[in-house]
Amino acid sequence: VIRAKAVSAKEVDSGNDIYGNPIKRIQYEIKQIKMFKGPDKDIEFIYTAPSTAVCGRLLDTGGKKEYLIAGKSEGNGKMHITLCDLVSTWDSLSPTQKKSLNQRYQMGCECKISRCLSIPCFVSSSDECLWTDWAMEKNNVDGRQARHYACIKRSDGSCAWYRGMAPPKQEFLDIEDP
Repeated sequence: VIRAKAVSAKEVDSGNDIYGNPIKRIQYEIKQIKMFKGPDKDIEFIYTAPSTAVCGRLLDTGGKKEYLIAGKSEGNGKMHITLCDLVSTWDSLSPTQKKSLNQRYQMGCECKISRCLSIPCFVSSSDECLWTDWAMEKNNVDGRQARHYACIKRSDGSCAWYRGMAPPKQEFLDIEDP
């Protein structure tokens, strides 16, 4: 998971398919601003398919637009992204999301987020946070919980949604509340 700018793009060959035809990829040269989670080495290049029709992601080059990118790292300065990976412009993130990247999300690494696709839905253990944006906000994956809450582990070992700009204290959203 990185914050980065794409500075250039070019089409490259990345092997052949089973019929011997070359497989094309877009290679973005990036300027990494910050590594939130990943290898010790900076990411220099991001690879993706050449169009959204084959699950490629299009990034604005020129180094003006900053992105939050979660993809698959090879650990050698290369990362691969598809339509299924998180790629958001930095400016589109909420203040809570930006702050949580630096301070809160790592507090929830041992927690499990369970999707609620339709009401009613329940958690099966205390280490789960029930994500209800999809069910409560008409199939919205970028709703209130995603933008303003973080699922973090409490001192008693259970997990709960937390909202706020101050460091976590006792102010947790009960699991039953959306």
